[in-house]
Amino acid sequence: MKEVIKPWGSYTNLLDEEYTKVKKIVINPGESPSYQYHFKRNEVWIIVKGEAEVKIDDIVMQHKVGDIIKIPVEAAHQVSNIGKDELVFVEVQLGEYFGEDDIVRLEDKYGRV
Repeated sequence: MKEVIKPWGSYTNLLDEEYTKVKKIVINPGESPSYQYHFKRNEVWIIVKGEAEVKIDDIVMQHKVGDIIKIPVEAAHQVSNIGKDELVFVEVQLGEYFGEDDIVRLEDKYGRV
């Protein structure tokens, strides 16, 4: 299991199978990945540490440890760390394809759109 460093934090693949991919995602305080969607997978997030603000199709909600967030296929989504410590969540991807090239970025503060 290799940690992949990103400008917003990091992720580690915990399980990578034909039928699912499971990641541990760490978001640094004040950071967020891009506002994005996927054509071939949905995601389930379980917050295990920290505080999150989650935007799904322009609806914003706050979440804490123990919350479960479901992201449907093609739903635009973004998570932000609104706490003072790391935000850690487990992401379970379900669908027909789990490659990083199934990311369509709508907004990105790191210039990756």
